[in-house]
Amino acid sequence: MTIKYKLLVVDVDGTILNRANKISDEDVAAVKQTTKAGIKVSLCTGRVPQGCRLVLKELGLDGYHIFFDGALVSNPETGDEIYAVPISPELVRETTIYAKENCLHYDVYSSSRFYSQGDDWATEIRKSFFHLEPVLADFELLSHQERIIKGTVVTRTHEERDRASLFQRHFKGKLDFSWTTTPAFPEVHFINVINPAVNKGKALTELCRFFKIPLAKVMAIGDGLNDVALLKTSGFAVAMESCPDELRAVAHTVTHDVEHSGVAEAINKYLF
Repeated sequence: MTIKYKLLVVDVDGTILNRANKISDEDVAAVKQTTKAGIKVSLCTGRVPQGCRLVLKELGLDGYHIFFDGALVSNPETGDEIYAVPISPELVRETTIYAKENCLHYDVYSSSRFYSQGDDWATEIRKSFFHLEPVLADFELLSHQERIIKGTVVTRTHEERDRASLFQRHFKGKLDFSWTTTPAFPEVHFINVINPAVNKGKALTELCRFFKIPLAKVMAIGDGLNDVALLKTSGFAVAMESCPDELRAVAHTVTHDVEHSGVAEAINKYLF
């Protein structure tokens, strides 16, 4: 058996986690086969580290992974960090005020905590689906007490999405935004708010520098717009069948969608 790549990088929601918030048996087996063969496997996700613990456990993964759309590269078991790019305290405060004045649900995250200003439907999704317990806080005070790595605007109606678009336009150039969904809640949009210096491709570069693995020896799999930089940076880029045209355009190949174990297909077909 010839091993073509030394690192497999996999997005989470819509790539290996399906509509039922499950990983198929085929995908689990393929990932475990990969690590057994001595190939490193890292997740690369917009999720926070705490929101990936069950996924990591089911896949039998440890070590370093990419979180917050590339704003943090860390080992969630030890807390060790390779790379972190937070949002400035001033921008945390400004976004908080803007979201409050425009009736937008806005959460913020440190490397280890999920902060909310109150319980509502969006917080319930975090608790029930992502298994995140909120820490209630005043964000204006928090901005100078805690290093904030990501904010998230959560919407579920057209009106809320329109207001989120205005939020994005207001902070254009100061912050970067990626719109994501999860198959379990297709009507809900999670708009990740991060430092404009951040993307998954830069984080992959830092991870590979740490591992001493050439980017040409990386195979990456993703399904969303926030995976474009990841796939462009990797040696071999695989897009899920359900992906937008922008991602398909930078991929070397397209695999089945998440409901049909596309990760397993890509691993079995291209990795070895």
